[in-house]
Amino acid sequence: MPTYDYQCNDCGHALEVFQSITAAPKRKCPECGKPSLKRLIGTGAGVIFKGSGFYETDYRSDSYKKGAESAKKAKSDTKDAKASTEKKTKSKDTKPKKKA
Repeated sequence: MPTYDYQCNDCGHALEVFQSITAAPKRKCPECGKPSLKRLIGTGAGVIFKGSGFYETDYRSDSYKKGAESAKKAKSDTKDAKASTEKKTKSKDTKPKKKA
């Protein structure tokens, strides 16, 4: 449920109201009692996660994800090449020696 900002046109009293999206806007000012309360337009309806359990890596940009994927692929290609080189080296070293 969002928090809405309200201000009274008569007395200037400002308040925040935590209410459902489907709820009708408030009209009566809690300070002066007149029906001149007006809902203000806020800075936006951005979602803000507070508390533990939310990770900044959950919402990475597409360009970051592509870069991370290409780095991961390059790392695995390097490991594969190194393993292949080690296998070739081992196979050369393990040949039986001929008696003279």
